[in-house]
Amino acid sequence: MAKKEKQNEPTLMLDDKEYNINDLQDDQKMLVAHINDLNRKVDSARFNLQQMEMGRQSFVQSLKNSLEAPEASEETAEA
Repeated sequence: MAKKEKQNEPTLMLDDKEYNINDLQDDQKMLVAHINDLNRKVDSARFNLQQMEMGRQSFVQSLKNSLEAPEASEETAEA
């Protein structure tokens, strides 16, 4: 096989070793597919967590702003 063709084949880097995915056994390919899918899910969960944290911060800031607004302190004083 020409070197150029070999470079286009999918590879896996694991513990500083490179493996040609086409040379793996079917069960090994399945494990690679699971790992890739889990990596995508972890990245997605991390992204969602960032959105939720930013959303929570926004709601907390909105609450602080409403509690510090002049109308809020006047209503509290009247009660």
